[in-house]
Amino acid sequence: MKSALTTVSFALACGLAAPLAHAQGGSTVWRCGNTYTNDAREAQSGGCKQVESRNVTVVEGTKVNSANAVRVANVNPAASGSRIDTPEQKARDAEARSILEAELKKAESRQAELVKEWNKGEPEKQGAEGRNHQKYLDRVEELKASMSRNESDIAGIKRELSRMGPPTAKQ
Repeated sequence: MKSALTTVSFALACGLAAPLAHAQGGSTVWRCGNTYTNDAREAQSGGCKQVESRNVTVVEGTKVNSANAVRVANVNPAASGSRIDTPEQKARDAEARSILEAELKKAESRQAELVKEWNKGEPEKQGAEGRNHQKYLDRVEELKASMSRNESDIAGIKRELSRMGPPTAKQ
C-alpha cells in the first residue's frame, strides 16, 4: 500500500512538472525598450534584443482615471504667505513670547548656578571624590557638558525670540 502511494505521488509530480519545464525552456523573451515580448515577429520588426535571463517579471502599472483625479484647491496667494493679524493670533503670539521669556530666564539662572559650581574649572570635591579622583573628573566633565548644553539652549531660545520680532504692547 505504501509503495502504491509513493508511485502515484511520483507520477503526479512528474505530470505537473513536465509542462512547467516546457514552458520555461521553450520560450525566448525579447526586450523592446521598456516592454518585453515573446512574439518573434514583433521582436524582429521592433529591433528588440534577446534577454539572456529567463526570469523576467513584468508588473503592469496603474492607469490614472481622469474622472477620479485629485483636484488641487485654489488658495488665495495673499493669505498663504502673509500672517493673519487677528486679536486671537496676537494673543497666541504674546503667550508664546511669554513662555519663551520664562524659559530664557530659567535657563540663564541655571547657567549662573553651573558657572558658580564650575569655579573656574576647579569645582570643590564632594564626598567620596576626595578618595576617588576619577569620580571627581567624571563630575567635572559632566558639569562642563551641562554648561555647554545650557549655553546652546539659551542661544536657541534667543533665536526663537528674535524670529518673533519685537514684543508688542499689551492691550
